[in-house]
Amino acid sequence: MPTEFPWQYPALALVIGYLLGSIPFGLLLTRAAGAGDLRQIGSGNIGATNVLRTGRKGLAAATLILDALKGFAAVWIAERYFGGAGVMAAAAAFLGHLYPVWLRFRGGKGVATMLGIVLALHWPIGLVYAVSWLGLLAIFRISSLAGMTAAVGTPLSAAFFARFDLVLPLMALALLVVWKHRENIERLLSGAEPRVGRGGGSGGASRADA
Repeated sequence: MPTEFPWQYPALALVIGYLLGSIPFGLLLTRAAGAGDLRQIGSGNIGATNVLRTGRKGLAAATLILDALKGFAAVWIAERYFGGAGVMAAAAAFLGHLYPVWLRFRGGKGVATMLGIVLALHWPIGLVYAVSWLGLLAIFRISSLAGMTAAVGTPLSAAFFARFDLVLPLMALALLVVWKHRENIERLLSGAEPRVGRGGGSGGASRADA
């Protein structure tokens, strides 16, 4: 690894992280598959939950995996090549997903991308995140509730595993996840948040994305 310009590492980590995070895989996959413009379907969100409303389960799964992989890749590249700037790349990738410049800063809600990030930063935290997210989704069938709960649990997991250096960064990401789900929170409180698998296909006009 070159050492002549160490001051450039944080900048490179931020730029590459943001560019990776801002790739709108959900939108690209649905367009390539002839499923239309994802922003005109269901909630208009570019995440896997809204892709599922197209009726293409395979595309939804691919979106989830790719959104996670871009977060993982951003952190891995920064850790490997940019002097261990993984946390900076994680933040940039996460912001890229939430606010992609290509889509006028209207992106996803970050749950899948955060999974990839935490797996790359410390895989045991990522494992707890994945089990919490998928377990709650299986039990309650509410995507937003499962995603927010898993995200909020990551700082606690970091503390449990004695990764105190990650507590504050993961807390910041979790707060952003909650902020992006603020409309979902209102519907959860009113009992109006729909469940995954009900009223499926592209006809679901709810905004229950994670």
